[in-house]
Amino acid sequence: MAWDFSTEPEFQKKLDWVEEFCREEIEPLELLFPFAVRAKRSDPKMAELVNPLQDEIKAQGLWAIFLDEELGGPGYGQLKLGLLNEILGKYSSAPAMFGCQAPDTGNMEMLAAYGTEEQKERWLKPLLNQEIFSAYSMTEPQGGSDPNLFKTTAVRDGNEWVINGEKWFTSAGRAADILFVMTVNGMFIVPRDTPGVEIQPYPQSHNWIKYNEVRVPLDHLLGPENGAKVLAQRRLGGGRIHHAMRTIAQCKKAFDMMCERALSRESHGKIIAEHQMVQEKIAESYADLEMLRLFVLQTAWKIDNTSTQETRTDIAAVKFTMARVLREISFRALHIFGSLGTTNLTPLQAMYAGAPTMGIADGVDEVHKATVARNVLKNYRPHEGLFPTEFIPAKKEAALKKFEARFEADPELKKRYEQMQAYMATRG
Repeated sequence: MAWDFSTEPEFQKKLDWVEEFCREEIEPLELLFPFAVRAKRSDPKMAELVNPLQDEIKAQGLWAIFLDEELGGPGYGQLKLGLLNEILGKYSSAPAMFGCQAPDTGNMEMLAAYGTEEQKERWLKPLLNQEIFSAYSMTEPQGGSDPNLFKTTAVRDGNEWVINGEKWFTSAGRAADILFVMTVNGMFIVPRDTPGVEIQPYPQSHNWIKYNEVRVPLDHLLGPENGAKVLAQRRLGGGRIHHAMRTIAQCKKAFDMMCERALSRESHGKIIAEHQMVQEKIAESYADLEMLRLFVLQTAWKIDNTSTQETRTDIAAVKFTMARVLREISFRALHIFGSLGTTNLTPLQAMYAGAPTMGIADGVDEVHKATVARNVLKNYRPHEGLFPTEFIPAKKEAALKKFEARFEADPELKKRYEQMQAYMATRG
């Protein structure tokens, strides 16, 4: 029976290297220069800081860890990627330093799966090398993330597509070089500086973009015409599990902070770790963290052994579970920290404030819960008659029929049964 929760020694060495590298090199850099990776293209000083570190990462075979070997990555698969993301997720700039930052990862996966060779050469390779960055332009002001309510269109006009519509919450759209725009009739790659791409002044980070008579060549259609929904599901399925992997890291960070603080503060004559209410928070957080971690890793294992499509129920369940666990653990940690936890002097306030966002990004939790319920119920059937399958009187009647011949052949056994029934009747 194959049922193993251990990590191969060779891969554990990789994980240990990543842990030390992130702690000793990436964290100090991001505290002083939080946007160094993106800034390196235009700032030679940032390039001097970032490029040598990325060279070390590439030498370890850890660049673009989310991609298969034939696409330029190490081909680790989702399970090993999950173990790596448990470390990278602790540091905001680590994914970008390792070439696996959102939203570029999902966009690169779409390009790798559906792009033509010319499209891969033009956009995938520069994205892999961080020569350009991208954004995903999907949700709309009037319909959120429900593609059935989208109104953005692309109409063919000679040798061009003409795109019109509005997109809401295009994360990092203002800083992107290319935009992956989902329309009602296809997925399109649109350079940000194309005339008619109008980025609104707010929100600041997750941009509202109006596409006003935006013209792109015919070869900017990614995948088949009218195939945007299929591409989006391919992209979002992977994105959700990757978010969950990194959320484990955030939960573990909050948990570690909680435990350290509980052993460091005194209240009412003893360290607060000795108070039962604090112990309850620590115990519940430990259980929540372990359950989330095992669920995410099992889901990653299933993807490796089947496919994202076949694992969609687990991916949806992981998606809404991670937001809840992050909210609960960060809230408990914040309370144990007291007033310090409410400030921006520790990561806790940002973690707690970010938990609702995790419940909305890549599809609201309520939609995923409904998806899980519908998929789970497909494996069940209604019971016959008035009572459920586990209705004890009916099961007992069936058991009596099963033993009927034995009771007839063995009166002593039947007497034992009657004695047992009499005894059980006295117990109420």
